[in-house]
Amino acid sequence: MLDKLDNALRFQQEALNLRSQRQQVLSNNIANADTPNFKARDFNFQQELGRVMEQGRAAGSDGLSLSRTSARHIAGGVEGSSGVDELLYRVPDQPSLDGNTVDMDRERTAFADNALRYEADLTFISRRIQGLKTAMQSE
Repeated sequence: MLDKLDNALRFQQEALNLRSQRQQVLSNNIANADTPNFKARDFNFQQELGRVMEQGRAAGSDGLSLSRTSARHIAGGVEGSSGVDELLYRVPDQPSLDGNTVDMDRERTAFADNALRYEADLTFISRRIQGLKTAMQSE
């Protein structure tokens, strides 16, 4: 039963994890807008989401593991997404003289778009959970 519940929410959970990671990458770009020779980075969200969904759980995500004092204990751990496989460098439209490739207009737009999509994913998950709760309640 829990496997079915996990599978029902897994896509949105992985999408939220990747949106959160992308938000960190974009905010790092914005924070380093005045750093000489800083190269702006990003990743292809669709490609990474496809990779994570294809692999089952994200590869390399051991999460936290618990010590076992007996072989009969259940192995415990926290599952979650690992880092993004391939962070790409942005090719600037107009390179700056100091070698910085951050385009603030592009970064702000991508940041706002990603934040909006994150909120939409949260709304979708909360409504899905609410629907599942309603289905489980007896009348």
